[in-house]
Amino acid sequence: MIKEEKEIIKLDDGREIILTTGKLAKQAHGSVEVRMGKTHLLATVVSNKEAREGVDFLPLTVDYREKFAADGRFPGGFLKREARPTDQEILVMRLVDRILRPMFPSDYHAEVQIMISLNSHDENVKPDTLAALAASTAIAVSDIPFNGPISEVRVARINNEYVINPSSQDLESADIDLMVGASADSVAMVEGEMNEVSENEMIEAIKIAHEAIKVQCQAQLNLAKKIEKSSPKREYCHETHDEELRKNIREATYDKVYEVAKQALSKEERSEKFRAVKEEYISTLDEEEATENAYLIGVYYHDVEKEAVRNLVLNEGIRLDGRKTDEIRPIWCEIDYLSSPHGSAVFTRGETQSLTTVTLGSSTDVNRLDGVTYQGHEDFYLHYNFPPFSTGEARMLRGTSRREIGHGNLAQRALKKMIPSDNPYTVRIVSDILESNGSSSMATVCAGTLALMDAGVKIKKPVSGIAMGLISDYEDTSKFAVLSDILGDEDHLGDMDFKVTGTVDGITACQMDIKIQGLSYDILEKALNQARDGRLHILEKLTDTISEPRVQLKDHTPKIIKLEVPKSTIGGIIGPGGKIIQEMQATTETVISIEEVDEKGVVEILGTNQEKIDLAIEKIRSIAFIPEKGKTYKGKVKSIMPYGAFIGISSNTDGLLHVSEISWERVENVEDVLKEGQEIEVKLIDIDERSGKLKLSRKVLLPKPEKKK
Repeated sequence: MIKEEKEIIKLDDGREIILTTGKLAKQAHGSVEVRMGKTHLLATVVSNKEAREGVDFLPLTVDYREKFAADGRFPGGFLKREARPTDQEILVMRLVDRILRPMFPSDYHAEVQIMISLNSHDENVKPDTLAALAASTAIAVSDIPFNGPISEVRVARINNEYVINPSSQDLESADIDLMVGASADSVAMVEGEMNEVSENEMIEAIKIAHEAIKVQCQAQLNLAKKIEKSSPKREYCHETHDEELRKNIREATYDKVYEVAKQALSKEERSEKFRAVKEEYISTLDEEEATENAYLIGVYYHDVEKEAVRNLVLNEGIRLDGRKTDEIRPIWCEIDYLSSPHGSAVFTRGETQSLTTVTLGSSTDVNRLDGVTYQGHEDFYLHYNFPPFSTGEARMLRGTSRREIGHGNLAQRALKKMIPSDNPYTVRIVSDILESNGSSSMATVCAGTLALMDAGVKIKKPVSGIAMGLISDYEDTSKFAVLSDILGDEDHLGDMDFKVTGTVDGITACQMDIKIQGLSYDILEKALNQARDGRLHILEKLTDTISEPRVQLKDHTPKIIKLEVPKSTIGGIIGPGGKIIQEMQATTETVISIEEVDEKGVVEILGTNQEKIDLAIEKIRSIAFIPEKGKTYKGKVKSIMPYGAFIGISSNTDGLLHVSEISWERVENVEDVLKEGQEIEVKLIDIDERSGKLKLSRKVLLPKPEKKK
C-alpha cells in the first residue's frame, strides 16, 4: 500500500517547491522527491548501524548526478552512458557536503551515503538550489541522527531587487549571485560571486536568503512529523571514553603545549615540538597501557592542542606564528618568472606559495561544456593543482580531486568579471601550489592577477584574496577573535573559514564555511570589514610588483586578428573537407578558425609572426573577395586576347580590361602594352547585373592627355 506524504513550500513570487515521500526508493533509510516546475530530484540516504573499527570521523559521501534523459538528450562519448561526474556535478556535491557535514552529531561515525539524482530538468529552475533541500529532507524523514534540518537557496540581486532561486536567464543580469546554506538558527555556508559589491550589500543578501531557508526548514519538520520512522532517531554508541585518561593527559601536557604554541615557530618546527610533548607523555606509560590506549591518547592530546591554541588567541591575542589577529604574513611576488608561458607569476605569503601561468589562445581553445543543465563554452577558465609535496607529504595521485575543482572554481569566479568583454583571447590560468599552509586558493587569486597583467591581458582592476578565521569561546559568545590570513592549523582548529576576494572597489567572490552554530551577523560584519583591510594591504603588494597590464605583448605571445567576411564565402575559405583552411594554416604557421555570427562570417587568425599573419589575412581576403564598383585594385595580367586582357584582381576573381580601356591612346596590339604576369592598377567601372562579369579600366587612372590645338 503506497502512502505518499506531501509538503508545499511557496516562494514570494508564487512559485512552489513540492516535497513528497513514500512512493520511491522505500528501502533507503530516507528518500524524498523534490519538484519545482518540471525539475525533479530524488534524494536518498542510507547509514550503517555501526561505525567501522578505528573510525573517529564521519564517513559521509554526497553524490549528485544529472541524468541526460532529464533533458531528453543522449550522453556523448563512445559508451553512451553517464560516466565520471562533471565539474558542475562535483561543485554541487561540495555545496551539499559542506552544509550537511557540520550538522551531524560530532560522535556519530557510522558511514552515511547520500545520493541525489536529477531526473527531469526545467531550464527555468537551477537544480543546485534544490539539492541540499532534497538531501536534508531525506535525512529528516529517516531515523538517522541529525542536528538539522538545513537548506540552501540561491539569492540574486537583479535590477536592485533580491530574488530567491532565479532562473539561469535572470542570473545573467544579476550583480550578486550567492548560494547560502543555513539551519533555522544560523548561517553555516556561503559561496558566490559579485560585481564589486560592498560588505553591507553582501550581508543584506545573506539575511534575505536566511529568511527563505527558515521556511524550507519548517516544511521539512512538518513532513517529518507525518513519517513514523523519523522519530525517535536511532540510538548509537560510536565512542567509548576514559575520563580519567583525558584528565591525566590534559594535566600533563596542556602547559607544555601552550608554551610551544606561544613560540611563533614554523609549521614544521611546531609540529615536531607538539609531537615531542605527546611522545614525552607516552614514555611515562608502560608499553601495554600505551598500546591499549593509543587511539584515545591521540584523541585527547589533539583536544589539548586545540584548547591551548584557542585559549592563546582568546586570552593573549597571540597566534601560532606570533602575529596579531589582523596581521598579514610577509608577502613576496615576482612576475615573468618563466620564459615560455605568455604570462607567469609567483605569489608567496608566509608558507603558502603559488606558481601560476597564463596561456592565451584562440576560440578553438575554449573549454567546451556539455552537461545536462548547461551546454556551451568558457573562454576564461582556471585550473588549480595541489600536489602532495606542497604539504611535505608523499601520497598516491588519483587524478583531480573534488577539493582542487572547488578551489579552482572559487579563484575563477574571483577573477572572471575583471576580464573585459572585448578581450580577443581564450585565457587559461593554471595555478600550481608549491607550498601550502593556509588559503592556497586565495594565493591563486593573487598570483592569477599578477600573471594576467604579465601576459598583457587588459583586466579592469587587480583582484586580491584573503582567508579569514574565527576563534570563539563556546561558553561566552561575546568572547571571540577574528583572524586575518589564517594558517592551516587555524583553519583546522578554528570555527570559520571565510575566503573573500575583491578589487579596491568591492567584493568579487566569497566562500564561507562555519563550524559552529549561532554565528551572529555582528561577527560576520566584523570579519568582512577586517577582510577588506587585509585585501587592500595585499592589493598594494600586487600593484607594487606590477601596477597595470603590459602594454607591449611578449614576442612569443600570439596576436589575434578578427575579420568579417560575407556569409557566402565561408565555404570557400574552408574548402572541401577543410583542405583550403588547413593549407593556409600550414603555409602561414597560424591558427585560423571561422564561425557564422549574425549572418556574417567571423574569421579569427592567431599567430606570433606578423608577416605570416599578414599573409593569412591576404589569402582570406582574396578568397572572400567581393568586388566593389568604383574601387581601384592591384591586379595581375592573367591572359591576353585580341580584344583586351583578363586581369586577376583576387585569387579567384578576374575582370576584362577591354583594349579601349588600356590607354587614352589607341592600342593596336595589346601585347605592345601588357605582358602576362605583369602587375597593374585597374579600376572596376561596371558589373554586369545578369552575368556578374567585371569591366575594368586602366586608362581612367592615367593622366588624360591634353587635346591638340
